[in-house]
Amino acid sequence: MAGASPQGEDGAGAAASNSRTPSDKSVAPAHPHPAAAGEGGHVKAGKWGLIIGAIGVVFGDIGTSPLYALREAIGHAQRGVGGDLAVIGVVSLAFWALMIVVTFKYVMFLMRADNKGEGGTLALMALATHAVGRRSALIFILGICGAALFYGDGIITPAISVLSAIEGVKDAPGVGGKLDPFIVPIAAGILIALFLVQARGTAGLARLFGPITAVWFLSLGVLGLIHIFDDVSILRALSPHYGVMLLINDGFLGFVILGSVFLAVTGAEALYADMGHFGKAPIRIGWVGFVLPCLTLNYLGQGALILAHPEAAENPFWSMVPTGIYWPMLGLATAATVIASQAVITGAFSVTQQAVQLGLLPRIEIKNTSETQAGQIYVPAVNNLLMIGVLLLLFVFQSSHNLTAAYGVAVTGVMLINTLMAWSVIRHKWNWPVWAVLAALIPFGFIDTVFLTSNLLKIPDGAWMPLVLGAALVLLMWTWVRGTQILSEKTRKDSLPLTDLIEMLRARPPHRAPGTAIFLTSDPDVAPVALMHNLKHNKVLHEKNVILTVRTTDRPRVREADRISLEPISDDFKKLTISYGFMEQPNVPRALGLCRKQGLKFDIMSTSFFLGRRSVIASATQGMPLWQDRLYIFLMRNAANPTDFFHIPPGRVVELGTQVSV
Repeated sequence: MAGASPQGEDGAGAAASNSRTPSDKSVAPAHPHPAAAGEGGHVKAGKWGLIIGAIGVVFGDIGTSPLYALREAIGHAQRGVGGDLAVIGVVSLAFWALMIVVTFKYVMFLMRADNKGEGGTLALMALATHAVGRRSALIFILGICGAALFYGDGIITPAISVLSAIEGVKDAPGVGGKLDPFIVPIAAGILIALFLVQARGTAGLARLFGPITAVWFLSLGVLGLIHIFDDVSILRALSPHYGVMLLINDGFLGFVILGSVFLAVTGAEALYADMGHFGKAPIRIGWVGFVLPCLTLNYLGQGALILAHPEAAENPFWSMVPTGIYWPMLGLATAATVIASQAVITGAFSVTQQAVQLGLLPRIEIKNTSETQAGQIYVPAVNNLLMIGVLLLLFVFQSSHNLTAAYGVAVTGVMLINTLMAWSVIRHKWNWPVWAVLAALIPFGFIDTVFLTSNLLKIPDGAWMPLVLGAALVLLMWTWVRGTQILSEKTRKDSLPLTDLIEMLRARPPHRAPGTAIFLTSDPDVAPVALMHNLKHNKVLHEKNVILTVRTTDRPRVREADRISLEPISDDFKKLTISYGFMEQPNVPRALGLCRKQGLKFDIMSTSFFLGRRSVIASATQGMPLWQDRLYIFLMRNAANPTDFFHIPPGRVVELGTQVSV
């Protein structure tokens, strides 16, 4: 990746670096058979189990859109042309948005652009870089922008989803507005509990996500089917004609309406991002055979209800629910929105892990919450920041109606970025001719751009928030990547080539100490700082010396058979490279166990690991601006301990420091 330089060998980024894999031979094979797929590629389930699982995780966000999407869009439309066309036109736009954006773009087209089974913005960035065969600044910038916008969406989704469900108590029978003052506190309590439970893991609860969400979608479909008969003329909305007529008649207001209509497809990017968890087939079957029909029926039912009873436009979803099942439906809606929020939180953890592995962020503490499922992770820092952000949104915006003003711009940005990055994959990996690539991407890019510009109109009302958050994260990522690059270049410039050092040691052999020394470094061609300091101050050299580099490939996972690469340099030195995919967590001791097959035998409890810890000083005359230097130093100081990150036994680590100015 352009600018994704090695993180160095100091305490801020020991031995982690990025490399492009020259061929697919060294990485994991194509996505495993669906029967073996699952959360993080490790949860095994049958075909139907994966479909139900996908319904619970992948479609949770888009499944909560009926709570507020049509309400907002029809509210805008009735200020313009009004009448039946306002209702039928909006429902038509919502249906065709689902068809074009979700079905055609993501399900049928973009899901083909998978990175060894994995999807999502960063996986696509890695795949696009691999397809081009070189580092591309444009692809890199698009990737970090997409990742940053994802976090902006991740803060809004839990807030708007849970709040829109709890707001159902306003129309609950027998309440009469008595609970209205408690809506925000109740939503806050539910979300706080959700964030607090993350540390214990959600693997057990995840088994219920699919069935609960499936019941939710069935309820959406049944409610919609019942109310279609309120005014069957709503079926005209299945024709795109009425959506187009609404846009033409309303002029600029029609453009504004599109920003609210887009709320119906928020969550569509999850189909692509979660592809590696369940496989393509279960997601496609779940969408076409179950989720899309249920959503379509519900939107048609809401439209028919408004045609028959115009006053229902104020809150069409809850107006559909019969009094006898109102409270159970409220409970089911709350459960569905909590599950949708959980999927977003899990997605934020996954994106963070990928960003750390790809060198876009400093090392962050990542914990496994399951001994059997590698995909079950918990990132304390991200969890806490998300919780604070979600609670701030709740208490600032106070209602789902207000939150819709901030919702959508981040999602449309991610969608447009995915379309742009797909160019490199289709052109260079699929080898399509230019005219075919343009024919495929221009329509999708045009629709993404229209939705994005429509959502940008919401900036004064709150859409500025995810954009500001995204810009801050882009700045943070760029600072980390650029600072790391400068630090690596400076270190390489000031370092001695390893081959030269070996020749010097042959001429003047130092005192030899028994045992094995492993020196972690991001650049195996130069003498590690820790090795130089050990020779300079301790004046000893171990009997066996291993120059160890941990690399992240542009593929999700690396096969165990290709995990290590051992290269003898001399009788005293060997180069060892351990490769991981960007979806994997490094475990150096476990990888070292594979070295026995290649003749490198040692007892890890009698082996010393040497880390070079750099103390960085800001310089006003070189590198980045002074304020950015200070930000980089702050990130370095707060990065996770390399010993913990690489799972090295703490009692076997020796750290030797040096001072560098950037």
